[in-house]
Amino acid sequence: MAEFSGTPTGQGRRFAVLASRFNEHVTQKLVDGAMDALMRHGASYDDVDVVWVPGAWELPAAARALLGTERYHALVAVGAVVRGDTPHFDFVAGEASRGLAAASADFDVPIGFGLLTTDDMAQAEARAGGAHGNKGWDAALAALEMADLFERLHAAAVENDGAADDETGDGAYAG
Repeated sequence: MAEFSGTPTGQGRRFAVLASRFNEHVTQKLVDGAMDALMRHGASYDDVDVVWVPGAWELPAAARALLGTERYHALVAVGAVVRGDTPHFDFVAGEASRGLAAASADFDVPIGFGLLTTDDMAQAEARAGGAHGNKGWDAALAALEMADLFERLHAAAVENDGAADDETGDGAYAG
């Protein structure tokens, strides 16, 4: 039985931190946390791009544009959607989440999810370097680990394809 897991290492990999400018006083702390995690785990400063978009709604479209360049081993998406008095929160938070998940699946590239969805600003601040840690750091750590896992899975698939080809010499699997 094969068992796979990733190691959070950024050495030799490219990343983008995709950040929502809305609630920027919170989001900047998430970006700082993500950058700290990436740097502490071996990513080169020159191999990380920070991309700002107006709000959480724009995160999925920007993620697709970034992934379409085929430049990145993983993205880290951060932002803060704080519940208000209208259902706007539900639409923005839900669609941004769904859009990021779809982009990751469609492009087969991990996206660390650091989009805060909180009831109030105090909860957001607690998760952006306060009492509940920094979810930007956590999202970057997940992206680092998943980028490594994807690379290991790809290498295993290539290795297994080559082994299957070698068994008969004609490219057919000998089983």
